[in-house]
Amino acid sequence: MNDTSSFRLALEHALHHSLTHLENLEQSPVAASASLQTLRERLNRSLNSESMPAEQVIDELVADTAGGIVGSAGGRFFGWVIGGALPAALAADWLTSTWDQNAAAYACGPAAAVIEEVCGTWLKDLLGLPGHASFALTNGCQMAHVTALAAARNALLERADWKVERDGLFGAPKIRILSGDQFHGSITRAARLLGLGTNAVIGLPVNAAGQLAAATLEQALQENSDTLTIVLLQAGDLNIGAYDCFEELIPLAHRYGAWVHVDGAFGLWANASPRHRHLLVGVEHADSWATDGHKWLNVPYDSGFAFVAHPQAHRNAMSYTASYVSTNDQVREQSDWNPEWSRRGRGFAAYAALRQLGRHGVAALIDNCCDGAHRLVTGIAALPGAELVWEPRINQGLVRFLDPKPAATESEHDQWTDAVTSAVLASGVALFSNTTWRGKRCMRVSVCNWQTNAQDVARAVAAVGDALQKKNA
Repeated sequence: MNDTSSFRLALEHALHHSLTHLENLEQSPVAASASLQTLRERLNRSLNSESMPAEQVIDELVADTAGGIVGSAGGRFFGWVIGGALPAALAADWLTSTWDQNAAAYACGPAAAVIEEVCGTWLKDLLGLPGHASFALTNGCQMAHVTALAAARNALLERADWKVERDGLFGAPKIRILSGDQFHGSITRAARLLGLGTNAVIGLPVNAAGQLAAATLEQALQENSDTLTIVLLQAGDLNIGAYDCFEELIPLAHRYGAWVHVDGAFGLWANASPRHRHLLVGVEHADSWATDGHKWLNVPYDSGFAFVAHPQAHRNAMSYTASYVSTNDQVREQSDWNPEWSRRGRGFAAYAALRQLGRHGVAALIDNCCDGAHRLVTGIAALPGAELVWEPRINQGLVRFLDPKPAATESEHDQWTDAVTSAVLASGVALFSNTTWRGKRCMRVSVCNWQTNAQDVARAVAAVGDALQKKNA
């Protein structure tokens, strides 16, 4: 019989510390309170020569990282687009580490392989994507983009009789990526990783609503029309949550032979909500899509999803066979669709989250976050000295703060906005991040956590009000 006592002590200590952290989220500062110097002094110690009891390692780890853990798991975190973790997803993630399956192939993790099959089916259904599409569970939307765009690269170069997986890119026909100019940096990184280069990504001006207009796209498609083209469309851009008009732009791009990829890092989840799915009409006709699980599905990091309407191009870009690689033609071998071999069974947490929420629960999560964002942005904008920059259409909005000095310049308003946001962070009540949008510094408000409630919103608005009063005093 195996002696599990060493595991038991370490896991019991981890459980105690985990529950303490979760129970204190409502009272703890959201922003980190320990300085960089403090964290280095605690953690950057000499490596011990002798072994230590596992439970002591855990206790000291918790003590030494105190103040350096951001409260992103709680309901008062409104920075960037970061979700929390549902109870079932967190528990499943613990089991994922305990089971320690290499989810690269059926042979080394049968249940992990079947879980991924099921997750792919459920996700396509929830997100309104075609049932025949292939999919991959990646470590985030960055690698979901890489996976989908690798399939696009394969398909486009195949049309030009170029075998990119065999012959590489030296001498290959060029590929360009046309997008509205508000694209996320993960697209630029994907272009670098895939050997297309950053110059391949061409940002086109968007309209006042943050959308790529059909006339703008068509003009770009007509220029150098013989160049192989990927059209990148937005399903919720990073600053204002703008959606391109898919039912107009996708057929247009296809008429010019372009591959259409949709960046839906968080915004694709709106298709799971009857209230918000009108924003995505026609999105199912694209060629590939990418989204995150650790944003609006609220599973722990790392979790992303790629979907491709042309499975053969997807598989051609990813698969590899060798005599030492076990395969089973009765199941979907994950390594045929993912850029990784050694990988955790991230499907367990996604599966658990979807089962805990159910179809209606996912819709309610989306709707509640959107409602919370609207109350938060409009509540802050109503404060003296605040200005509404973008009213949320989904879960993203922008506000800024005006320097009260007479004849203050735009630059001074920008500095004042950063200062007010910093004051809110210092209070510990809430966490917001800033951005520059259309030349103005703004506080960027994002609500993406299943735990955010009316009390959290009220506390955050009050914290901004307090920061403004203190700055004006």
